[in-house]
Amino acid sequence: MRSDQATQAQGSWHWNAETRQLLIEAPKGTELSVLAGQWSLNAIEQLFEGLSRGRLAEAFKVPEGPVRCSLRLSEGDDIHLVGAFVGQDEALGMLLADSEFSEFDPSDLQPGPDLYPVFQPIISLGNGHIAGFEALARWDGGDAKNPPNRYEDEALASNMLIRSAETLAKMRAQSGRSDLFMHVNLTARDLSRSALPALVEALMNGYDLPERSLRIELTEQAALRDESHALAAVLALKAVGAGLVLDDFGTGHSSFAWLADFPADSLKVDHGLTRRLGQYRTDTILGTLTLLAERLGMTTTAEGVENKEDATRLRSLGFDYAQGFAFARPMEETDALAFLKG
Repeated sequence: MRSDQATQAQGSWHWNAETRQLLIEAPKGTELSVLAGQWSLNAIEQLFEGLSRGRLAEAFKVPEGPVRCSLRLSEGDDIHLVGAFVGQDEALGMLLADSEFSEFDPSDLQPGPDLYPVFQPIISLGNGHIAGFEALARWDGGDAKNPPNRYEDEALASNMLIRSAETLAKMRAQSGRSDLFMHVNLTARDLSRSALPALVEALMNGYDLPERSLRIELTEQAALRDESHALAAVLALKAVGAGLVLDDFGTGHSSFAWLADFPADSLKVDHGLTRRLGQYRTDTILGTLTLLAERLGMTTTAEGVENKEDATRLRSLGFDYAQGFAFARPMEETDALAFLKG
C-alpha cells in the first residue's frame, strides 16, 4: 500500500430516511471537502460519474443492517461509505477515500520486530472449552503496558490486528475449530486516526475469517470522548464484518444511552465487579446485566476471574464466557496453539 494512497477516514455521514437527506461532514482541505453539507440524493449524485449514480439510493433502500457503497466522483476520486442503520429512519457511518480500498494488502504493514502479542484464553462457561482468545501487546523489553516511544498508536493498532488475524487463522486451521474468535483492543485515538475498516476487511478476506470472528474491544470511556465519531467508526467496522465488544462494562458511566446506540455483539464486565462475587448486591447487578445483554442479543464475558470456583456462580448468573488467571495466563502463540490442542 503506497502511503500517498492509504485509505483514510475523511469524515462521517448521517442518512435520514424520513427526510431522505444525507448529511456529510468532511474536514476542510481534504479531497472530499466538496461533499460536506446536507444533500438530497438527486443533488449529490450530480457530483458522481455516471455509473455511480443511483448507488446511494440502492444502498439506503433496505432500512436495516450494514451499509457499504463505493462511488466515484466526476474528477475520478473513489470514495466509500461504510456504516449501518441504527433504526428504521437513520443510518450512520464513516466516509473513506482510496482508489484501492478493496485491494489493501496487509503484507505492506509489517509489525515491528520487537512487538509480539500474547494470547489469553476466553473460556465457555457452557462446556468449559476454549471459545477464543484476547490478544495483548508485549515488547521484547518485557514491558506489558508501555511501548517504546517509536510506536505510534496507529501503527500499534494495525500491527496488533495483523498479528492477531494471522494467529487466529493458524488456530482455526490447526485445531479444526471454525468457531474460534479473537479479541483485539483499540483506543479512541485508533478509531480517529487509523483506516481500520479497510484493514479489517482486508485481513478477514485475506485470512478467510468469517464475520464476527475478529472482535474489536472498545471501552465505553474511550468511546464517549468523541461519541458521534466513535459511533460512526464502530458502525463502519461492523459493516465490514468485525465483531464489537464493549469492554470494562461496569466502570465509569456505564451509560445505558450509549449501550442503546452502540451495536455491540458482546459485553465484557470489569473485574472490579466480578471479584466481588457472592455479595448479594453485586450478584444482583451481574445477573441483571447478563439478562439485559441476552435481551439485546449480546453475549457476556466476566474478566479477571481468579479462581475456578467462581465459574459455577458466574454461569448461574448467566455469563457465557470467563477469562482470567483461574483458567490461564496470557501466553505466546506457540503455547496458545498447544494449549488449544491439549
